[in-house]
Amino acid sequence: MTDGTWVTLISIGVTIFFMLGVPVFLVIGFWVIGCSFVLGMTLDNVGAALSDVFTDGFALLAMPLFILTGDLINKSGIARRLSDFAYSCLGWLRGGLAMASIGACGLFAAISGSNSATTATIGSMLHPEMVKGGYDERFSAATAAAGGTVGIIIPPSLIFIVYEYLCNLPISDLFVAGIIPGAMMVFGMQLACWIICRMNGWGHLISLQFNRVLKTAFGAWLGFFAIGLVLWGIYTGKFSPTEAAGVTVGFCIIVGVISLPLYRMMGSMDPNRPPVEKSYSEMLVVEGFKLTEIPAITMRSAQITGILAPLIAVSVVMQQILSLLGAQEVIGGFVTGMGGYYAVLFTAMAIVFVSGMILESLPVTIILAPILAPIAASVGVDPIHFSVIFLVGASIGFVTPPYGLNLYVASGVTGVPYFRLLRYTVPYLFSLIAVWFIVAMTPDLTTILLPNR
Repeated sequence: MTDGTWVTLISIGVTIFFMLGVPVFLVIGFWVIGCSFVLGMTLDNVGAALSDVFTDGFALLAMPLFILTGDLINKSGIARRLSDFAYSCLGWLRGGLAMASIGACGLFAAISGSNSATTATIGSMLHPEMVKGGYDERFSAATAAAGGTVGIIIPPSLIFIVYEYLCNLPISDLFVAGIIPGAMMVFGMQLACWIICRMNGWGHLISLQFNRVLKTAFGAWLGFFAIGLVLWGIYTGKFSPTEAAGVTVGFCIIVGVISLPLYRMMGSMDPNRPPVEKSYSEMLVVEGFKLTEIPAITMRSAQITGILAPLIAVSVVMQQILSLLGAQEVIGGFVTGMGGYYAVLFTAMAIVFVSGMILESLPVTIILAPILAPIAASVGVDPIHFSVIFLVGASIGFVTPPYGLNLYVASGVTGVPYFRLLRYTVPYLFSLIAVWFIVAMTPDLTTILLPNR
């Protein structure tokens, strides 16, 4: 049999594995090893390629650090304070708690840079509160899943770091370019949420009180400081994204360890007490954690990193094999043959959308970004603008079956079965697609904040 026949058979085999529920890492790994034998690549070359991904990719070191940041701000209580602030601002609207959940996802994303961490943290915190507040449990879980999509768009973003590594673009420019589209995604989903909640009469309203807003904003000051620290350092060039991740981890550890004894000295032993019942002095510090809890927090982050890091590595090797097989030329020829600027752009968007339905954003980015980005640039699409278009499309895949990673995460943390979530993701899906097309048609939304533009 020819090499092409063997590659086809191997591809069919791993597709069956994927449909049977085999983890994506193993599916791609089997494909990589099988195709390597067919193409005459030794396992030594595969091993070297896997190693080079991390030994030569300094920017990828930010990934485990930002994951650890997400776990630290959740454990310390900073995430709870951010969600309290969002609710105090939006609770007077119908569906205010659900809208606050999406807003809290945006604030949490500005520190953690992870979609799954955002969905898991906000979902586990606010899902019980939403159910108590009269929301349908399926809608509540779907809201957490949809809100998590901004985790890879609002800076700092793990996937932007991967994109920068693959396409050799300035990471600070990519981060800044994601600010306005990320905010638009949040507002678009909040609008969809408001409409659905008004139609169904969900949610208990609270009065808009200036004192409550001021107190919760004061209580969330550590979260705002962490967000500002990351964005200021990266935007001004004071430190790289990897260094920013390290600085944020250090900040969160110091805050968590110091806050616990101070919080106990103030007699504030119940973190679930409503903010209006707390004094300003109590709101000054968060719940914190013990120094002895850091190993357990780090282990949780390491488990997530241990899932993502091998996936990145084998996906990079997969992209190399696809290049040897001529996939870049085939896809490139197909997309280029579509015609001019908009035809190429919309074809690329369609490819990303369909790929995001069946693959996680990391392999989608690693496999397709090096192929589609040069083609888009050849017809005049700004590379920074295209990066945001690409990654917003990839983020929509988090709530698009059959893969829908955020749907699985939300199902796991809320206990709502996966297939029962799907109905209530549709309004969010339409709002995200609408924002996606607006961003694609308006390059200034991604470049207006960039220096020297």
